[in-house]
Amino acid sequence: MAKLTKAKVKGCLKSSALTFATLAGVIGGVIFGLCLRQREQPWTDREVMYISYVGELFLRMLKALILPLIVPSLIAAVGSLDMSLSGRVGGRAVAYYMTTTVMAVILGIILVTIIHPGKPTLNDDEIEKSGESRNVTAADTLMDLGRNLLPPNLVKATVAQYRTVLVNPGEAAFVDDAGQMRDPKNLYTWAIKGEYSDSTNILGLVFFAVILGITLAIMEERGKPLLDFFTCLSEAMMTITTWVIYMAPVGVFFLIGGQILGMEDMSMVAGQLGMYFFTVMLGLFFHGFVVLPIVYAVCTRRMPFRFIANMMNAFTTAFGTASSSATLPVTINLLEEKNGVDPRIARFVLPIGATINMDGTALYEAVAAIFISQVRSMGLSIGQIIAISITATAASIGAAGIPQAGLVTMVMVLDTVGLPAEDVTIILAVDWLLDRFRTAINVLGDSIGAGLVYELSKAELELFNQGKIEGGFEAVPMNEIDEDNATTTKDRNNK
Repeated sequence: MAKLTKAKVKGCLKSSALTFATLAGVIGGVIFGLCLRQREQPWTDREVMYISYVGELFLRMLKALILPLIVPSLIAAVGSLDMSLSGRVGGRAVAYYMTTTVMAVILGIILVTIIHPGKPTLNDDEIEKSGESRNVTAADTLMDLGRNLLPPNLVKATVAQYRTVLVNPGEAAFVDDAGQMRDPKNLYTWAIKGEYSDSTNILGLVFFAVILGITLAIMEERGKPLLDFFTCLSEAMMTITTWVIYMAPVGVFFLIGGQILGMEDMSMVAGQLGMYFFTVMLGLFFHGFVVLPIVYAVCTRRMPFRFIANMMNAFTTAFGTASSSATLPVTINLLEEKNGVDPRIARFVLPIGATINMDGTALYEAVAAIFISQVRSMGLSIGQIIAISITATAASIGAAGIPQAGLVTMVMVLDTVGLPAEDVTIILAVDWLLDRFRTAINVLGDSIGAGLVYELSKAELELFNQGKIEGGFEAVPMNEIDEDNATTTKDRNNK
């Protein structure tokens, strides 16, 4: 058993300083808001705006980071996957990561839809009243999803996204000059036109980033200069993101203070938040300890319980640091020493997983976005739910492996379905704790992925050891694993 030393305690406190400060900001903001609510005279909207001003500036900084952080991160993450280097091993790892992330998002959407934590008493009439202001069919929203995935103008996609609009024919049905029936009771007979709304087309930009990343990976040496540029830009934006996150305690203090002033029913919001916390925790534990073990058992035909038990130290480290990247050395060591995973697999697969595999984050962001829409009594269409699924998956891939970086990607997911960024304050009161749990699930997913890939790759490893196949991959030495980043020092030295 590791000995508890003064240096370890000091290091733990130092690594958790931001979390403690943010928690203090949350508690202080709640107390601040409750104290201000004691005034007999109601607070005006302008006064609430003054109180929330500093928090508004913090949110504006977060929103400004979305595109320069997510797009280069995705390009760098996808482009760094060597398509010729250990193709089968890398393919299995990426297939596992993508599959489990999508499963996590679907699970989160199912749970938040069934439990309905945002407004358990919402009835059908309220849903009808709270729907979109424009009339649109399910087919239109699904086709708009495809149109936004393939924007005709990438520059315009940064500020606008396309949507279909149906023109109301009036009170009575009639046949127009072209001989088509226009019935106000049948949306499918209405005239169709398109328009651009003032909202970033995140889906189109993410899709382009993934395609560009794949292209650079295929180009290998020819694409390296451009890949180096995006990698450098991604690392620079990670640094700026860290600076902005350091301002979170102050921003959160004023955001929550202003939010509490604007709340009509505090007890109802507290109940909704408790149900939201329960929904996320249920989803995380079900995915981590039911779905992932089943996937491991089915693919490897081995029971995963001992494997998971051997990784407990990595989970506790992830919970304590709230950073999957900082936990990387511990995870690699436990996989090799206790679970007998080949070092070439562990040190090849895990750095990729720490970058693109964020099951817990994906589930949390999908639940949070739908929960906030429920709190606002905003009905979501099938197309919007699919958009949340895709965006939450992409956001989890592009999320930085640092504490509370999910704040940036959460704003992105809200923006996809037209929810205001300031609504992220609704969940900040419990986000600091959920952040630690979802990080632990992220590490669990990485670990099971490495073990699964090892079991499926034993035949290739044996043939490679016998010299019967060429290629392979290079294991990254433990002293070159960077605890503060999801990449390795060897990667950066080669760039």
